[in-house]
Amino acid sequence: MAAKWIELVTGSLEQKKQYKQAKARLDALPEPYLTVATAFNRYLMYYGGVTEGDTMVQMFTDLADLWERAAIDGTPVSEIVGEDPIEFAESFAQAYGGKRWIDKERERLNKAINKAKEAES
Repeated sequence: MAAKWIELVTGSLEQKKQYKQAKARLDALPEPYLTVATAFNRYLMYYGGVTEGDTMVQMFTDLADLWERAAIDGTPVSEIVGEDPIEFAESFAQAYGGKRWIDKERERLNKAINKAKEAES
């Protein structure tokens, strides 16, 4: 019962466990993949803005898969990220639909503008 209450407040404990497993996989990568994967993980945490746990876990699991495969194959980092690593990271994140925190803020902004317009009428 306590676990359900905790999950109500903090979110799914299983999803947290899965994220930690994906993060551990990234942390186990050899250089230079470790540095790059860590940087992408951090960037995606800020840029991704995903609010759905399942989507976030899948995104970070896929990120771990990508960099593990690159390390195994010896694929140069530049072949994966291309000329623009920011574009690569943002395209990667956008491939994972779902609600993002900014969606709620956009909705709030639109409601506030519509309310103001109604008051002007």
